Amino acid sequence: MTENMYEILQNRDYYEIRLESIGGLGANLCGKMLGELAVRYLNLNSAAFSSYGSEKTGTPVKGYIRYCLPEKEIRIHSPVVHPDLLAVFHQALMHDQSVWKGCGRQTKVLVALDEGQEELSGGLPDDIKECYVVNARQIAMASKSRINVVMLGAIAKVMGVASLEDVRQICRDSLGKKYPDALEGNLKGLESGYEQVRNLTLCTETVSRKEKRSGESQEWGYATAPIGGVNPRFGSTAVADLSPSRQGYIPIFIKERCINCGLCDSTCPDMVFQFSRGEYNGKEMMVNQGLDYYHCKGCMRCVNVCPVNALVQGSEAEHVQKQYFIPNQDMLRVPDYYVESGPDGYITSESYLTEVRMEGGEV
Repeated sequence: MTENMYEILQNRDYYEIRLESIGGLGANLCGKMLGELAVRYLNLNSAAFSSYGSEKTGTPVKGYIRYCLPEKEIRIHSPVVHPDLLAVFHQALMHDQSVWKGCGRQTKVLVALDEGQEELSGGLPDDIKECYVVNARQIAMASKSRINVVMLGAIAKVMGVASLEDVRQICRDSLGKKYPDALEGNLKGLESGYEQVRNLTLCTETVSRKEKRSGESQEWGYATAPIGGVNPRFGSTAVADLSPSRQGYIPIFIKERCINCGLCDSTCPDMVFQFSRGEYNGKEMMVNQGLDYYHCKGCMRCVNVCPVNALVQGSEAEHVQKQYFIPNQDMLRVPDYYVESGPDGYITSESYLTEVRMEGGEV
């Protein structure tokens, strides 16, 4: 199966892959497995590393993987600028112009796209080579696995240089000993991703990225950044919408039960709860008004800590119109394209139910 990759690498130094993701989807682990796949089973040299900010769920994550012939050493450790394969782990990221940097005729694109949304939201560069899609979220939910292993299978199929058994084996090597209870579901998700990835015929009317950028201001840089050390990039959870990083569940607020103890606010890592002056039991005090679901990543710590069950866990799919949804006006929301992207995770999966008990957190 590696003949194709050997042929590709005869006329170039590297075959390069870039992963575009959001913290919490497991892109870092996916990149590591892709790197190990080349070394262990494809007889290639490889390098794999990730770039991320606060290491927190919801922030941008990029993964970089390079392959080369076994007799060549990889001596560069810079980000992948012109990818041969670009994998986008969440369709909301397609609106981000930086995702498409360096893509051209040499690039195959793989997007985790929800079923029924065949038209790629946000548009594609008009000069990419091929585009593939896979229903990563639905597959992960059905197989009780994770989006990263589904994308691993799909990436391997799009590359066309590794057998399904080789990809299964690298998954066993990486996850079998550490997370044995989740291995069966992860293998099912990987196989489904490998088998169900499909080519998307690009519509000639698709708006190209070049057309969309016309008339827009130029990119921030050393010469164009605002005076005063302002960082205009949205890399922190204070300015980014965390809704794409939820795992399918949200806390539901039952105001009638709330005693305004403030435990939810003190345990929340993302400034979700909105308190303001009000009256409770005839006394003036700070009263819980609702939740900012833009910044809720669905960790459910508030549900666990609430002493009166005023916060309960609910499926986001059943609560499209969220009562007591109050955006935090003190937080600037840039970018706005993450809004209404929906949950990305594996609902009611064994991995989800057991991951809290595993050392090191999520896979």
